[in-house]
Amino acid sequence: MNYDLEGKVFVSESNTKNGEVGESTVFYYHQKNKLVWADYSGGEIVQGHLIAQVMDSGQLDMAYHHVNRNGVVMSGKCLSTPEITSDGKLKFQEEWKWLTGDLSAGRSTIIEHTV
Repeated sequence: MNYDLEGKVFVSESNTKNGEVGESTVFYYHQKNKLVWADYSGGEIVQGHLIAQVMDSGQLDMAYHHVNRNGVVMSGKCLSTPEITSDGKLKFQEEWKWLTGDLSAGRSTIIEHTV
């Protein structure tokens, strides 16, 4: 799947209980060729950053880190799989794993937000 994330904004649609991203978290994406990066904040996240490589499959191979409201630095890795919704929005199904904290794994979904 081909897509361009430059300037796109995403919001959380769902997350497992062990995740810190929630409905108030907003992601601001950028893309240059196969390199993708974003800043995110809101809800339990004071400030976060992610960096990813677009794989031939269209999936994003991603690493992320953020500071949460408790002042703890958290980091993890994620595999994000893109899809297009019936109304034409880009959505990512994400399988992630903490590399800090309890080292647990989870699933989340983010969806393109149109302003």
